[in-house]
Amino acid sequence: MKNIKKIVFRLASGAAFCSLLSLAACNDSLEETPKDFLSPDNAYSTEQGALQGVTALHDRVRAAFYTFGEFGTMNWQSHGSDVAYLGETPDRSLLYLNSYLDITPVARYVVDTWTMGFKIIQWATLVVDKVEKVEASKFKDGQAGKDVYLAEARFFRAFVYRYLVSTYGDIPIITTPVTSAKADFTRDPVAAVHEQMVADFKFAAEHLPAHGREAAPGRITKGPALHYLAEVYLEQKKPDLAITTLNEVINNQGYDLMTQRFGTRLARDIFGSGDAYYDLFGYRNQNLPENKEAMWVIQTEPNMPQGGAQIATAYIFGPRYFDIGLTPDGFQAFLGATFNGAHTGYSDIFSRGTANVRGTNLVYYNIWKDNWNEDQRNAKHNIVRDFYYDNPKSAYHGKKVDFSLYKPARPNPMLDTTKNWFPVHTKFLDPENYFLQPNRSGGGITHKDWYALRFAETLLLRAEAHLAAGDKASALADINRVRSRSKAKPATLAQIDIDYLLDERVRELYGEEWRLVTLRRTGKLLERTLKYNDNPLCKGANMKPHNVLWPIPQAQIDLNIDAPFAQNPEY
Repeated sequence: MKNIKKIVFRLASGAAFCSLLSLAACNDSLEETPKDFLSPDNAYSTEQGALQGVTALHDRVRAAFYTFGEFGTMNWQSHGSDVAYLGETPDRSLLYLNSYLDITPVARYVVDTWTMGFKIIQWATLVVDKVEKVEASKFKDGQAGKDVYLAEARFFRAFVYRYLVSTYGDIPIITTPVTSAKADFTRDPVAAVHEQMVADFKFAAEHLPAHGREAAPGRITKGPALHYLAEVYLEQKKPDLAITTLNEVINNQGYDLMTQRFGTRLARDIFGSGDAYYDLFGYRNQNLPENKEAMWVIQTEPNMPQGGAQIATAYIFGPRYFDIGLTPDGFQAFLGATFNGAHTGYSDIFSRGTANVRGTNLVYYNIWKDNWNEDQRNAKHNIVRDFYYDNPKSAYHGKKVDFSLYKPARPNPMLDTTKNWFPVHTKFLDPENYFLQPNRSGGGITHKDWYALRFAETLLLRAEAHLAAGDKASALADINRVRSRSKAKPATLAQIDIDYLLDERVRELYGEEWRLVTLRRTGKLLERTLKYNDNPLCKGANMKPHNVLWPIPQAQIDLNIDAPFAQNPEY
């Protein structure tokens, strides 16, 4: 997966298909029979072509959902929920979901999420359609080899439908490539979309390789397909099926929680201590054979001409500490690292954050209250809570930043705690491994491979299924299995309910899980957003009941001239 070639999809993305928003503008006037160049008609006629098609899907999903490029979907894992808001400018709403009062059918994130989602679905469907027509004899492993590519493409189609159906509700189901103008789409019911997802995830689970037998790091295996299949069963109110499916993942696929220290951080703990949870997020640790917790890892190697890319975790989740300004006695508060003989103003530990995602008090304080010192996920090497002045000319050099020391008071104390400094989860940082922009300590860009799915999430999903089935004791066992890895106090049966489980997901998966999807699935998005989203300018994100679903992009409705395409209520 680290030598990605993108030629096929760059050639195919023009006349072959369009995103749903622009299908009405497409035409089928180009009816060529290519013989000496790649096209959608001949690009997948070999195993190498099938590999390139699947590789392009990996690249597209990575770019759309796990980076800050395109439309910054990594933010939407958290914004508009109980766990985070935009800290840099808490009242800003044009590009970020701080207030649901500003969500409209023409908002950028509404339009781009729909457009990119259906573009990926189109690409996956095209790969399935073309590879299905290739003779099995052209694959090294015959029909079994062919089925692996089909399974991976169908996995991605279902995975993107997972996000879109959660976000918009009823949406079109596309299972054959759209190759010409089409203006009569209809909205299929959520139940039908879920059935299509079940079919795709089932096929994927049946034909994908087992954990450890994938062709390259990052390739999809049976475990993730089973995990997301179980998640759909929960959406369908079938907890017993979900439990059976998750039992297969947990008991028979070779995964486990990492409980002993491992990998590249063993000999160089930047923060002076560490544990197995901390090691999970060390550079190059995600793909190590001994890492039994990794189920699906997004590959983000640096310095590669094709297929490398990057993850903007330090940028998105880090505070703008470099904007603190002066010390209480009037000197520059932070000098930072040196580059070309001069101080940069940036830290090689914290890189360059922009407070795009500022956690709520739930994330930084509330969920740790009864385990503050015991739970290793709250230890100083996993959450950094203190920042220190760094200027020898100041009497405050080496002392903890304290905004109450300023006389007169600082001009905007709100931004001091929403933008300039707030606790930082070190999973988003990568000290000593910022390879780009040395003048800005990496510019917020990290090159750690990123977990799309860890085994801990599968255990917590099974706990959710047990709760839905009325078996609190089994849910407790799964939750405590996760908690015990971090030495947290065991939860009790009296504590266990869906809110406790959702809190545990924050402790374990903050910044990894797709929080909006989780909260919609459990029916808790509105309640918990109103209760815990403490954006000082948009309490509860100004959420109303109809905001659980986003609006359909207006252009989709306008372009669909040959069939009704209803808007979601109250938009």
